[in-house]
Amino acid sequence: MKLNELLESLPDNYTPVDRELIQRAYRVATKAHGNQKRASGEPYVTHCVAVARILSDMYVPPNVVAAGLLHDTVEDTKVAIEDIRNDFGEDIARLVDAVTKLTSLPRVSRGGDRIEEPGVDDVEVTTKSQEQGQALASASLRKTFLAMADDPLVVLIKLADRLHNMKTLGFVPASKQKRIAQETMDIFAPLASRLGIWQMKWELEDLSFRYLDNDKYMEIAGKLDERRSEREKRLEKIKGRLTEVLEQADIKGVSISGRPKHIYSIYRKMKRKGVPFEEVYDVRGVRIIVPEKADCYVALGVIHAYWRPIPGSFDDYIAAPKENFYRSLHTAVIFDDGGTLEVQIRTMEMHRSAEYGIAAHWRYKEGEADDPDFERRIMYLRQLMDWRQDVDDAQEFVDGMKSDVFGDRVYIFTPKGDIIDLPLGATPIDFAYHVHTEVGHRCRGAKVSGKLVSLDYQLQTGDQVAILTAKRGGPSRDWLNPHLGLVRTQRARSKVRRWFKQQARDQNIKHGRELLERELRQLGLVDENLDQLARALNYKSVDDLAEAIGCGDLSLSKVSNELIRIEEEDDDGFEFPVPPVPDYEQKTTEGITVRGLKGLLTRMALCCNPAPGDEIVGYVTRGRGATIHRRDCPNILNVNEKERLVRVSWGEAKQTFPVPVRIKAYDREGLMRDVSTLLSDEGVSMNRVHVDVNRRNMAVFDLVLEVRDIGHLSRILDRVEQLANVVDARRVRPG
Repeated sequence: MKLNELLESLPDNYTPVDRELIQRAYRVATKAHGNQKRASGEPYVTHCVAVARILSDMYVPPNVVAAGLLHDTVEDTKVAIEDIRNDFGEDIARLVDAVTKLTSLPRVSRGGDRIEEPGVDDVEVTTKSQEQGQALASASLRKTFLAMADDPLVVLIKLADRLHNMKTLGFVPASKQKRIAQETMDIFAPLASRLGIWQMKWELEDLSFRYLDNDKYMEIAGKLDERRSEREKRLEKIKGRLTEVLEQADIKGVSISGRPKHIYSIYRKMKRKGVPFEEVYDVRGVRIIVPEKADCYVALGVIHAYWRPIPGSFDDYIAAPKENFYRSLHTAVIFDDGGTLEVQIRTMEMHRSAEYGIAAHWRYKEGEADDPDFERRIMYLRQLMDWRQDVDDAQEFVDGMKSDVFGDRVYIFTPKGDIIDLPLGATPIDFAYHVHTEVGHRCRGAKVSGKLVSLDYQLQTGDQVAILTAKRGGPSRDWLNPHLGLVRTQRARSKVRRWFKQQARDQNIKHGRELLERELRQLGLVDENLDQLARALNYKSVDDLAEAIGCGDLSLSKVSNELIRIEEEDDDGFEFPVPPVPDYEQKTTEGITVRGLKGLLTRMALCCNPAPGDEIVGYVTRGRGATIHRRDCPNILNVNEKERLVRVSWGEAKQTFPVPVRIKAYDREGLMRDVSTLLSDEGVSMNRVHVDVNRRNMAVFDLVLEVRDIGHLSRILDRVEQLANVVDARRVRPG
């Protein structure tokens, strides 16, 4: 795409000064990118022009188009952000900086002549640096999203950049296509949806779907092509009949068009309804554009008078707009030929807002500062992200965006009838914190439609929720335990953490140590070097580590994972003085990979029952391959022939593993049933069950559970301890 084509596409209201700004930005981008090439072999600057063209079609201000031309200069060339600031001013420099990815890792594009792929994850990260690369990607997204909350123009540049990258994704190596497409489907398409830019949402979804499931994409696309002429003929007849009926009702200035068929939306409907393409395709759809809001309801009445509406198919998004301010009337009727006809009715203003969303402010309002619809959209976006400054961890921030901002929503009623929208999966505690921070802190129970429910109940659209509160007190630390499912939204988690941070340091350290000791005890991890652990997690002391755990800044799962990583890298763990292992191994490791013993028969030792996540060591036997033990197994600690010990680690588990567990509880009616039901809900089977009840009415369950890994075990033990009368649930240590 050449500069002339971009200049011709610019809005008519751009002044000569605006056009000169864009030409100057083009010249700087061309010089900066020099001989850099896209993966397609085209000059890299063609991508910059394509992004600017997408932005100009949205009628954004000229400085945004200029920023689109310059958006990769700081990231991929020797141009510095100060150079942009000096040449183009603070506004354009701020926009370019906001969409520039963090670059702590070396990049092949810096100072080079070729960029390996079109603007997305330009570095082929080595195995050793994959985790760091993922962290950088999350940090870069966090940086952009934080800027987006202050200025939505940032995200328009990011979406335009991603849209053109997806259009040219075919030139990227196949190994990267699915990863980039999945990120687009998970983050960028939902982002366009949340901003109401439906046109871009559909395009991003279809492009992503093409690489995520190419066979299904091509199948649906082929069938659409085959039926296009037939569909157009039927649509012309439908449009003619509707026009005739609406003119008879004296509704003037009506425009009728077919509703576009998007491949991914067809696929989702096929999957949701469990029907073949033909049944989805045969549901015809039209869009009716009328001059005024009142005409929408008149047209609806006329259509319902001529054709029988299908019960349950009517939605009034004009009186009750969607959360992203989408407005339209939706209905479905039985048409003349007996088939279903879906109808959308809206004004031209509603249509523009639906197609361009937040971008409609610039496209049609020409930058008016008093556009109330635009201000409502910005306020809504900021409310969705009101937790953004409380989350420092980049990956957690991105996960929070996925759940709280981009995910599906449920609509809940307060006792007064107000509607609150929450992410799908939200609980009564999430609802309480949305109503008010103090209501959340003092939440002790909830009623849904008049019935008491548990605090981990997942709210459904239409539920009316009343929160039961205490007069004083604060949240429970259990609310931050992801295994219990009590809090699902980042907004609520941030407020709980803030409450605990305000408590005294000594109290947080005490609680943090208790939680850490309990977690290690449950998992059978003892005698760990906590000073080394604190340093590995970037804390100066164990007290600082405990404080972070106590106030909720650091999750126990991250602590456990770091302990396992430390032990994997600790070569001193093999320097045990000690007699041969008895020949008691029987269970094979079929279905898993144990690195370090490739091609050698391996067996799991029954003395310590290692499970994925445990620190393990291999002992090479005479004629029977190797046995896999936990490092703290007494039999390994007494091995004399140190040369038989080999370094091993877990690969991918494809099965479950037996782990002995002991549960102590005060006996009561239904206790065994509750334990069994919980384990069944978790998909856990029991190989062995033995229960004793002593004179003090204490029941002791000795179980052997089949678990997937150490994280799975941790979740199960946490949930078991929440059962009534349960005192303790932990893994049984060997020996």
